[in-house]
Amino acid sequence: MRLSALAATCLTVTTLGATSLAQAPAPTPTDRTKATVFKAADLAAAIAKLPGDRPASSVRVFTLAPYNVNVERRLPRPQGASLHEAQAELFYVIDGAATLLTGGTLVAPTRTGTNLAGTGIEGGVRQAVAKGDFMIVPSGLAHQFVDITAPIQLMAIYLPNAAQ
Repeated sequence: MRLSALAATCLTVTTLGATSLAQAPAPTPTDRTKATVFKAADLAAAIAKLPGDRPASSVRVFTLAPYNVNVERRLPRPQGASLHEAQAELFYVIDGAATLLTGGTLVAPTRTGTNLAGTGIEGGVRQAVAKGDFMIVPSGLAHQFVDITAPIQLMAIYLPNAAQ
């Protein structure tokens, strides 16, 4: 239920929006004793400060351990591929369109903790995504945004695997 409320709060943010995502400084962890709002004007200001020389960058909107909510801006440039072993990733397209390539094999993978990054994906399944679409990428599944012809803004929530 908390996740639903958190996702609903993020969806009310209607302005703009990782591979190696450049990221703005993280906000203070969300206060668990009250509702928190991240204003559209604050998000727009944070996104305006993101570097324009990287294919992907993000703004952390909320941190409510173990969840992090980011708004990503991906530019029409080649994107890296990712695979997260310990968490799924939920995306919502705020604006724009692209193709989500999933599965297959990471090309030239490098490891950082429980994450792998690659220069691309060999094989995989291509799915067109556009404004208003939700996508969930289970942990352990390689994924990459391709066919970006104009900037795309995405809400991204990392969902840690349940304890087993």
